Amino acid sequence: MSRPPAALTPPTTGGVIRRNAAFSLLSQIVGATFTAGLTLFLARRLGTQGFGVYSLALGIGSLVLFPMDFGISTSMARFVAEHRRDRAGVASVVADGLRLKFLLGLAMSAGLFALAGPLASAYGTHDLLWPIRAIAIALLGQTMMQTTSVFQALGRVGFQLSTATIESATEVTTSVALVLAGAGVTGAAFGRAVGYLVGGGLTVVLLVRLIGPGSFPRTLRLGEHTRRIGTYAGVILITDGAFTLFNQVDVLVIGAYLGTSAVGIFSAPVRLTGLLGYPGLAISTGVSPLQARNQPGGPNIAAFKTALRVLLIIQAAATAFVLGWADLIVRVTLGPHFGESASVLRALAPFVFLLGFGPLASGTVNYLGEARRRVPIAIATALINLVVDLLLVPRIGVIGGSVGTDLAYGLYAPAHLYICQRELQLDLRPAAATLLRTLLAGAATTGVLLLVGSPLDEVWRIVLGGFAGLSLFVIILRVTGELKSGEALALLSQVPLLRRFGAARAG
Repeated sequence: MSRPPAALTPPTTGGVIRRNAAFSLLSQIVGATFTAGLTLFLARRLGTQGFGVYSLALGIGSLVLFPMDFGISTSMARFVAEHRRDRAGVASVVADGLRLKFLLGLAMSAGLFALAGPLASAYGTHDLLWPIRAIAIALLGQTMMQTTSVFQALGRVGFQLSTATIESATEVTTSVALVLAGAGVTGAAFGRAVGYLVGGGLTVVLLVRLIGPGSFPRTLRLGEHTRRIGTYAGVILITDGAFTLFNQVDVLVIGAYLGTSAVGIFSAPVRLTGLLGYPGLAISTGVSPLQARNQPGGPNIAAFKTALRVLLIIQAAATAFVLGWADLIVRVTLGPHFGESASVLRALAPFVFLLGFGPLASGTVNYLGEARRRVPIAIATALINLVVDLLLVPRIGVIGGSVGTDLAYGLYAPAHLYICQRELQLDLRPAAATLLRTLLAGAATTGVLLLVGSPLDEVWRIVLGGFAGLSLFVIILRVTGELKSGEALALLSQVPLLRRFGAARAG
């Protein structure tokens, strides 16, 4: 017996935001925990040389993943969000999208596997051969896992939590076992392949369970929604492709100029900054789908403005700790061999701050159906990063990659916010005031952390410094009027803020 159509639709808007943001944040935390653990293990076990080879293989795979997805996942999510009360329509969209995903994924995965030899030769590193082939296999599962965007569009992010947890656990367990058995970089790459194949298969199973048997494609014949999905996906492809290039160009340029050891020095702290972007990704998951134009009631503007304020506060605090304690963070997480990575992490502080609202703004533009307006922004972002890297990396080393990332994302995030402002008719003056207050609080917190220093042999100073820094951050926000009574404690749980702040900041 099929479930009633209402099962696809969350009961209230508030429920959508709280549940989706909470589940998304939890899935990010779970993924972050596994990712951080695996990163630390591989960085210490493989060393800068081996970790650099591993990072290069991942970078090459990422460049292949975006044409493999072809923007289909985001396109599916957009049309599902607009028609989520129609179970049959949702099932038809998902079936057509899955069919396209599998056909493209199989072709691209096989192509990368075949080209692994020439790519390894191009980098002059034979050790890249089998890691690239393993990543090619992993990509097939990874592209199917990207359809978890449908769970977000339906407000059922709990399913995404399940797939993320099982994939991460499988990848870490398999990778660690293979590396300890002596398989080295190749073992780590094949561990990733096993994890994503399991995760991709589970994603399809859960989609069918949630939506119904009609969501599973039974033939290779293209369906009625294929053209709509493909047309919008083509625009997403350009933006995602340019953004993927933005993400990977640093690794590729540094690898070409400075070698694989330098890649390891740079890529390890970059992976850590990804963990600091999880609050933005989590809240975006709950808020961005609610901005779809054709859903009942139209875009939820109050939720967007509330999320923007919350993310500015959270990310300002995170940035202060990156600036003040970069050395401590690197020594504790990556070990003494990555001492040069502290400068890379500190130089990425502007990028860390912008990671707060960047996913919220770009995700909202997608759900508004304005992905075409993202194209010039994404291309400009990738080009800025590439040009700056080519100019600075040969001259100042890995720090040049950080500068390129900061400058490029400094265009990307504000430009998407501008589109949101125009389309949603937002008054951003309150957000500007929040920005100034959080920058003041963040600067003061950074000063405290620098004053305390990072003596690993005096843990009490670290604990006291962290407490003092956070306390000063909150005090300054209270004194300047940014935080009201009770909001400081609510900030620690971030998701309830969307409910607490919504009424006060709506309009």
